[in-house]
Amino acid sequence: MEEINRFFSDINTVKNISDLDVSQTGKYIEVVKAFSKLTYQSIYVIDYQSRAFEYVSDNPLFLCGLTAKEVEKLGYGFYFRNVREEDLNLLLKINEVGFDFYEKLPIDERKDYTISYDFHIKNEKKHSILVNHKLTPIFLNEEGKIWKAMCIVSLSPNHSLGNITISKQNSDIIWKFNLQSNKWEVEERVKLSERETEILRLYAGGLTIIEIAEKIFVSPDTVKFHRRKLFEKIGVQNITEALSYATNNKLL
Repeated sequence: MEEINRFFSDINTVKNISDLDVSQTGKYIEVVKAFSKLTYQSIYVIDYQSRAFEYVSDNPLFLCGLTAKEVEKLGYGFYFRNVREEDLNLLLKINEVGFDFYEKLPIDERKDYTISYDFHIKNEKKHSILVNHKLTPIFLNEEGKIWKAMCIVSLSPNHSLGNITISKQNSDIIWKFNLQSNKWEVEERVKLSERETEILRLYAGGLTIIEIAEKIFVSPDTVKFHRRKLFEKIGVQNITEALSYATNNKLL
């Protein structure tokens, strides 16, 4: 239990849940369950008051060979079982700097923010895979502490752990945490041109370079030129990574 408590910050300790807090929830888990059926991503809900997982979806990516109920029962113990030490220390650091960031936000804006980060988990064959976690508050208590949060797990488009960012809904600003300087740095969200977006969407539809060229009335070399500039802009090496990046960062 002492190890698990390392994942919970004193800044966001949720001690009291009022009747007003409870009235927010309704049957929201049913909505989460319905959403999990529509995505390949793994979904779980954290309850910071009970310091446990309230719900874990059946989507297998996050489960590491366990059942959803087994992961739900393990709660944060799942990480100590399936995450290597280097990545575990990173997760603890993310908890610290993430809650510190949220504590400085106006209470009425806290649910507009999402934190994203990458780390390795060991699958059922004990092979490490790099996953991306996106975590956002669902409910705050009356004091503005994060009571319940949803986490969505997908394969990371990156090649190394970290990549810690916080974004705000409907904002072009992204905060990136620099692990060397131990500070948040402000950047502007990447913006795709109309042509880049069009080409990505056609790739997502399964079209080849020649088919895309015919569709948008340009030469295949022009498609390749836009694709190369897109890769440079978002820092990826192939179209699979580009599509993953665009999806994870809501560019499509």
